[in-house]
Amino acid sequence: MATEEISRTQGLNPSQQSSSLPDYPQMILEAIEALNEREGSSMSSIAKHIDSTHSDLPASHTTLLSHHLNQMKQMGQIVMLNNNYSKPDPNAPPKRGRGRPPKPKVPLPPGVVVSPPRPRGRPPKPKDLLAPPKPKPVSTGRPRGRPPKKAKTGTATAPPPPPGVKRGRGRPPKVLPSVGFQ
Repeated sequence: MATEEISRTQGLNPSQQSSSLPDYPQMILEAIEALNEREGSSMSSIAKHIDSTHSDLPASHTTLLSHHLNQMKQMGQIVMLNNNYSKPDPNAPPKRGRGRPPKPKVPLPPGVVVSPPRPRGRPPKPKDLLAPPKPKPVSTGRPRGRPPKKAKTGTATAPPPPPGVKRGRGRPPKVLPSVGFQ
């Protein structure tokens, strides 16, 4: 009962809405076979052929078509050459991936136990169980790192000018401490 309510409220995907419409991969393969172009069929010619044969297509037909074409190309059901899609040649050798092919694995004789592969990184140094434990370093009483800045206590700054007097341009002259001469 709950599944019936969920299916009514969520809406169905386009392939379930119209039961007379076949799957997109099937329609694409039929269009490529029917067009039978030597260099392959373009996406627009495939779309036009599907439009002409099936009248009840969803509104998102072009998006669905491009999605299924890319999916079929990735799975190897169709081949793309010069922006044209065609069926793969059954006599052609399988397409190789990038890089050097892996070496063929030699089967091991029965009864041989294979050890697990080594872990990555540098192996840890062996621990000597007979060695005495390392003494802890003696602390000097000072914490590590740079000490924090201390606030200045006795600064000799110029007294503020009396109110109403304009300041001159530039840096004010340095005020020398008054030292009594004898």
